[in-house]
Amino acid sequence: MEVTRLVDGPIVSPQTHHSIGHNIQGPSLIKVPDWVATPLGRYYLYFADHKGSYIRLAYADEITGPWHIHPPGSLHLPESCFLTEPPDVNDDELATIERYMDAVGSCLPHDIKTEIATPHIASPDVHVDHHNQRIIMYFHGLDGLATQLTRVAFSSDGISFTARSEPLARPYLRIFDYDGTRYGIAMPGQVYRSLNGVGAFEEGPILFERNMRHMAVVVRDSTLHVLWTRVGDTPERILLSTVDLKPVWTQWSNEGEVEVLRPERSWEGADAPLEPSIRSVAYGCLNQLRDPALYIENKRTYLLYAIAGESGIGIAEINW
Repeated sequence: MEVTRLVDGPIVSPQTHHSIGHNIQGPSLIKVPDWVATPLGRYYLYFADHKGSYIRLAYADEITGPWHIHPPGSLHLPESCFLTEPPDVNDDELATIERYMDAVGSCLPHDIKTEIATPHIASPDVHVDHHNQRIIMYFHGLDGLATQLTRVAFSSDGISFTARSEPLARPYLRIFDYDGTRYGIAMPGQVYRSLNGVGAFEEGPILFERNMRHMAVVVRDSTLHVLWTRVGDTPERILLSTVDLKPVWTQWSNEGEVEVLRPERSWEGADAPLEPSIRSVAYGCLNQLRDPALYIENKRTYLLYAIAGESGIGIAEINW
C-alpha cells in the first residue's frame, strides 16, 4: 500500500469560512448524483464539530478543491430526533460515572458533565442511493445521559435531511455492502447486519479493542479493509486491519495491524508535542490524525482524515 497526500495542506480548515468554527472532524465525501437539480458543486463533503449542533457541508467541483462552505450546513440538531437540551444529572450519577472512568483509565479534556450531557450531532456517514434517488446519512448524537447512538436521515438534494426516530446502533457507524446484504461497524468494532437495507440492525461480534476510536471501511473482493485510529497511541495515527468476510458474519474477526499514515507535516500537527491521545474533543493543534474516511471513484481510492487532532481535513490517495 502506498499513500500520497494530494494537497500539501488541509482542504478544509477554520480559515475556509468563519461559520464552521475551529473544531473540524468526521469527514464523509460523496459525488453529487446527476438526479439532484442545481447542486452547489460536483462533490459534497460533510463533516462536524465534535460537540456541534449541526452537520457542516462543503462543496467543490474537484476533489482536491477549492472547497467552499455552505454556511447553513445540512442536518441540524432540532431535526435530528436527538436531545436538544442537556439531560438532568445529579451528583450521585456524576460520581458513579467518574468512578467508572477512573477504573478503566479514561482521561477527558474537559469535565465529565460536558462529556456526558452535551447535546450534539456528529460523525456523518453519507451514501448515495441511486435506486431510490435519495441520499442517506447515518449520524450519531446524544440520546440520554452518557448515551450516544446512531440514527439515519434521508435527503433528495443532499442539503435538507429528514431524520428517522428509530435508534439504530452504537455511535460512529460505518456502512458497507457485501454479497447483497448491508452491514455496519460501529465503535469499538461492533458489527451489525441490516434486516431491511437501511435500519433494523442486529448485532454481531465486536472485532476490535475498547480503545478503537473511528474507522473507515471498504470491501475489496471478500476482504473488509478497516482503517482506524486508537485512543492512547503516541501519536494517534491511521492503522489498517482486515476482516475475511467469507465465514458466517457472526464469526468474523479482524486480522493484523499496519500503519497507514501519521502526522508528518506541520499542518497535520507534526510539530506539536508528542503525547498519548485521549478520548473526546481535540482542543487546539495536536500531534494526531483521526477520523479516516474513504471515497472511491474510477477505481481510485481517496483517504480523508482529520488533521492536528480535529483542526481540519486532509486528503490523500491510496494505491493498494
